[in-house]
Amino acid sequence: MSACEMEGEARAHEVVAVHTPSRSYDVHVGVGIIDEVGQLTRAACGGERACVISDDNVAPLYANAVAESLAEAGYETSLQVFPAGEANKNIETLSGLLEGLAAAELTRNDVVVAVGGGVTGDMAGLAAALYLRGCQVVQVPTSLLAMVDSSVGGKTAIDLAAGKNLAGAFFQPSLVVADVDCLDTLAPEQLADSCGEVIKHAVLSGPELFGDLVSHPIVAESRDSEALVRLVAQNVRVKRDVVDADEREAGLRQTLNLGHTIGHAIEAASDFSLGHGSCVAAGLCCMARAAASRGWSSVEVARVIEDACLAHGLPADTDLDHETIVSFAAHDKKRHGDTINIVVPVAIGSATIRTVTLAEFEELVRQGCGTLTR
Repeated sequence: MSACEMEGEARAHEVVAVHTPSRSYDVHVGVGIIDEVGQLTRAACGGERACVISDDNVAPLYANAVAESLAEAGYETSLQVFPAGEANKNIETLSGLLEGLAAAELTRNDVVVAVGGGVTGDMAGLAAALYLRGCQVVQVPTSLLAMVDSSVGGKTAIDLAAGKNLAGAFFQPSLVVADVDCLDTLAPEQLADSCGEVIKHAVLSGPELFGDLVSHPIVAESRDSEALVRLVAQNVRVKRDVVDADEREAGLRQTLNLGHTIGHAIEAASDFSLGHGSCVAAGLCCMARAAASRGWSSVEVARVIEDACLAHGLPADTDLDHETIVSFAAHDKKRHGDTINIVVPVAIGSATIRTVTLAEFEELVRQGCGTLTR
């Protein structure tokens, strides 16, 4: 752990190193470090031009501060802002961003800086991957979900009419800068939604992180900044360890899809009106109950996962009809021919990947969805 000095006070600042076959980079997690984006980008990326990409919710809050920091570090800086929301994570928005990068005359040595939540990180990351067949990207996540999950690991994508994240690329960032002070501007429901991915990581990680979440749920009133730095860094390490071992989701990285097969179906069926983290939480609980019904896990494992989600104000079930869930899941990228890969929580700290037929998946949906009795 390192500390940065600001106005004479030591503020929490942790650095997590990520090493993948395609790129190594640092994830900075700290308090009040958004003003350091410029100097950190200069050290990690070099280049002459920087294009900040943000959405119209986040840009008024943080885009100018990031742009000024980049300018102070010697970058010729431009800004692109697109309409917020999952509904705009599409090829039309992506096309506009690519044209903007060309208009700003970025070269392969220059850098795209994503400032925002998961949608912005996905859009800017994919634009950087495609523009000139790849220029550098820096992720500056401003939501808890983006800090602990989507900003790390290099997954970038847009949605298609057929489903979520169906067109994309693996493209690692050159740097991630997560300032937990940005979480102060999140509405309580946005913070709660982000906790879906945190709980998923805790289930994968083991009893220590999971127990901390159960005993100290993440709510604005009970987590100070230093505790949030530790929590975010701990989650990043969980994901880092998986991504380092399996960058392109050939095996182990598929465990990070825990809760996502059913969760993505719920999200897509809602026309993306439900938050991603909430859908992951519901999908996780549904799969845990189905696993218990099959004898792959225990009823106790399902119960404690449900308790953790409910304690964070997250849904533990869905009222969608089973046919709708199966239909949307059948279009998911985890499908392979007539089978689909699912991630099953076996215990707190253990998950396994199973390949099931679509008929078997339909039975799992019947056993786990719409079955919460409390």
